[in-house]
Amino acid sequence: MTTDASEDWKHWHEHRTETVSAPYGPLALTGTHWIEGYPDGRLPDIPGLWAVKDDAVVLTATAEDGLTVDGEPFTGEVVLDADLGPAAGARVARGERRFVVLVREGIWGVRDYDPAAPARGAFQGIEATSYDPLWSVPGHFTPYGEDRTVRVENADGVARGLGLGGVLAFTLDGQDLTLQVSVENDGSLWAVFADATSGDSSYRFRFLRPAAPDAEGRTTVDFNRAVLPPCAFADHFICPFPPPGNTLGAAVAAGERHLR
Repeated sequence: MTTDASEDWKHWHEHRTETVSAPYGPLALTGTHWIEGYPDGRLPDIPGLWAVKDDAVVLTATAEDGLTVDGEPFTGEVVLDADLGPAAGARVARGERRFVVLVREGIWGVRDYDPAAPARGAFQGIEATSYDPLWSVPGHFTPYGEDRTVRVENADGVARGLGLGGVLAFTLDGQDLTLQVSVENDGSLWAVFADATSGDSSYRFRFLRPAAPDAEGRTTVDFNRAVLPPCAFADHFICPFPPPGNTLGAAVAAGERHLR
C-alpha cells in the first residue's frame, strides 16, 4: 500500500514539474498590469490600447501592434471578458505571447505570458520531500453553513477577500489541528497555510488541496502533496497569505519546499 502511494506521489511530482515548466505555466508569467494604473491605455511592453468600460475590457489595436484575437490578425476594437481557462487559450496574443485578461474584486488587469521568459530557462526543478505516510492523515470537514470572506494580505501587498467554506480538522504528529478552507466548484478543498518550517526550510506559505469530503465530511489530509503557490514561481502573481488560524505550530517537513 505504501509502495503504491509512494509511486503515485512520484508520478504526481513529475506531473507537477512538467506543469509548472510548461510553455504557459507559472514560470512564463512576466507581468501583471492593472489597467486603472495606466489611464493612457498603454500597458508596459504590451501592444494596443487597453481600457475598462461597462464591466469589461476594451482593446483597440492597429495592424502595427501585431496582435491576434482568437487566432486571427486583429485591428479595430473588441470587448473582452476575463479569460477563465488556461493561459494558452487566452484570446489575445502576439506571436507566442499570450495576454490573459483577469479581474479581481472589480479591478481589471492583463497578464503577460511569454514562453521565452528567463525563469523558464533557469528552472531546475522543485525541491520536495519524498513521500512519507506519516504526513497523510484522516481529516474531517465541517462547513460553516454560509459563505464567509476574510480580508487577507496578498503577495503584492494588497488586502483582498478570501472566501472560506468551513474548517478541516485533523491530527498530525500527536497534535489536534485545524485549517480554514475554501470549497472549490468540484467540492474539493483548498487551504492556504504556513507552518513552523515556513520561510526557513520551506517557502513562506503553501497550498493544500484535499479531495472533496464524503457525505460524513471525511477526507484525507496529505501534506506530501503540499504545493508551492504560483507566486513562488513568478513575482507577478497575487497569491493570498494564510488566513487567521492557518499558521500551524507543527513543522510540516513534507511536500514541495522550494524551487531548485
